Amino acid sequence: MNKAEMIDKIAADHEVSKVKAKEIVEQVFGFVGADLKKEGRFAFPGLGTFTVAQRAARSGRNPATGETIKIKASKNVRFKAAPALKDLVAKVKIK
Repeated sequence: MNKAEMIDKIAADHEVSKVKAKEIVEQVFGFVGADLKKEGRFAFPGLGTFTVAQRAARSGRNPATGETIKIKASKNVRFKAAPALKDLVAKVKIK
């Protein structure tokens, strides 16, 4: 499901306009981003926990030239699934 499909589903299920559904979706993800920025962590029971992690500087290779390059330290988001989500995914049949 992508963002547009999520908005359509929320609008249909809750009888609100697509504009209102889009505002809701964007606000929810805005809360996640704001909490990650402020606290470094966002937990949603039944779904999982998002945390900010630090990646150390390292060297890598340019795949086109083979030249060694320096990659700067950076931050990224990690996700750990809640047990309820893990159980749900375990029941999914892969095509």
